[in-house]
Amino acid sequence: MPMLEIEGLHVYYGAINAIKGISFKVDQGKVITLIGANGAGKTTTLSTIAGLVKAKRGRIVFEGKEIQNLPPHQINRMGVCLVPEGRRIFPNLTVMENLMMGAFNRKDKNGVKKDLEWVFSLFPRLAERKNQLGGTLSGGEQQMLAISRALMSKPKVLMMDEPSLGLAPILVEEVFEIIRKLNSEGMTILLVEQNAVGALNISHYGYVLETGNITLEGPSKDLLKNEEVKKAYLGL
Repeated sequence: MPMLEIEGLHVYYGAINAIKGISFKVDQGKVITLIGANGAGKTTTLSTIAGLVKAKRGRIVFEGKEIQNLPPHQINRMGVCLVPEGRRIFPNLTVMENLMMGAFNRKDKNGVKKDLEWVFSLFPRLAERKNQLGGTLSGGEQQMLAISRALMSKPKVLMMDEPSLGLAPILVEEVFEIIRKLNSEGMTILLVEQNAVGALNISHYGYVLETGNITLEGPSKDLLKNEEVKKAYLGL
């Protein structure tokens, strides 16, 4: 059984049908990617799973339970966590305070302490800057902080919305490397990414989203070789 399953999902903004009945699944321990042009509905899909946007129709099933009508904090508590597009860290809080905001749902003090050490081992730069205000970090460091804050909530599924957006090429490589590392440690990841080549290179399976419809899907290595995908998304 998939860890997360989306069935016949419809999302509207007013009269506009932004998501038109899509279905896809996320298996445990896999990196699944949604690729597509701007405005295809990728962010809306993640926001709906996270409970930030309400679905008009369809089901979102996580670990066998329907979650489409639950509030965001409850979905987060169950283990579905979103790293939003544009990082959205708290600029006026320190790195440490930002990380503790990620753990606000947790009661296991020792577990939180252990995860803090783990996050600092993943991102040594954050450890060096733990008393610095989030707003004074570079773009790359803010992205690391956004990912780490999400990890502090102990997610079972980590959803990432455009983690490479606006980063220098060397940092993009670093972010993709971190996704690989997290997945190698067993983390299930749903990745939305405009950098289709990067996303398909680190994922197991991909879905192509076009104006609210899934038009293509398959193992990522097959999508990388697909002529339509090459033309539309890989700049080839």
